[in-house]
Amino acid sequence: MKLSPLFLAWVYLIMGALFVYIGIQYADETVWNFATIIFALIATIDFVVAFRLFGVHSAMKNKKDQ
Repeated sequence: MKLSPLFLAWVYLIMGALFVYIGIQYADETVWNFATIIFALIATIDFVVAFRLFGVHSAMKNKKDQ
């Protein structure tokens, strides 16, 4: 079964939002603790992958229309 880039983009976007939420929950006194920084890095990677997959979906859609 082949998954579409649009579906994967939404999955990565939701995962990024969840990692941001978890990172906020771990920020007790300061945001400069190890867990918060790791969760922020993972969320950033998830958001970048999601936006690239949205771009891939858009490019595939434009190529298909031509």
